Amino acid sequence: MELREHKSSFVVFTALRALVIFSLVRQCFLHNYEGVFFCSLTILLLYVPSWLQVRLRIELPPALEITILCFIFAAEILGEVNAFYIVIPGWDTMLHTLNGFLAAAVGFSAVVLLNDNPRLTFDLSPVFLALVAFCFSMTIGILWEFFEFSMDWFFHSDMQKDTIIHSIYTVALDPTLSNKVVAVKGIDDVVINGESLGLGGYLDIGLIDTMKDLFVNFIGAVVFSITGFFYARSKGKRRTPAQGFVPTKKAANKDFLKQARAQTPEDSSETK
Repeated sequence: MELREHKSSFVVFTALRALVIFSLVRQCFLHNYEGVFFCSLTILLLYVPSWLQVRLRIELPPALEITILCFIFAAEILGEVNAFYIVIPGWDTMLHTLNGFLAAAVGFSAVVLLNDNPRLTFDLSPVFLALVAFCFSMTIGILWEFFEFSMDWFFHSDMQKDTIIHSIYTVALDPTLSNKVVAVKGIDDVVINGESLGLGGYLDIGLIDTMKDLFVNFIGAVVFSITGFFYARSKGKRRTPAQGFVPTKKAANKDFLKQARAQTPEDSSETK
């Protein structure tokens, strides 16, 4: 019954799962055990949306569920396993923008789902709902950047990708120690221990990548918050992009798990 209610989502889930399994087998043949880990993690994550729907008794709109599934696949399989983060410029930026939008949708939905009385949800100020969505999204974005920094600092990974720049502005090079900014422009190369890195510029360690990720997360959060504002102001009647990304509580006639559990005792007694 759940599959019948979410045909489009199930088709996408099945296709992505097949691709992940193919990638998993391929990584095994390549002896890339890190890739095997990411593929295994992806398979588990693909089940999360359907698990949430059944266990929490919520209804994920097809647009939201399909976007989440594609986001997981794009981030783990394409981004990590197939190195799209390196090969395709802007891949990381696209995903962080989408993450800002999705996280804002989750924040907005939390108010709707946690409210005991659905009729009171849209009595709340639309500005308040939009602000909650925006703040929730930015908090998720910041926590993720904390995670990236921690992984780089403690485990010497490179989640905060570096950026090649050609000028720096710093007070650390001020010989007078008077907090004056010293500009170093036209940097064509960096030499470490007498060896040229051959980068064609100065290597910024993660800062620009972090701020860019937060900025595009901000854009995604703002886009959803604006559409969510109009959605709330119309009390859910006006069609906006937010409408397809706001989960709702399952109606009694669509809570198939509850129905199955209710029928089980009766079936057992009839069998006896």
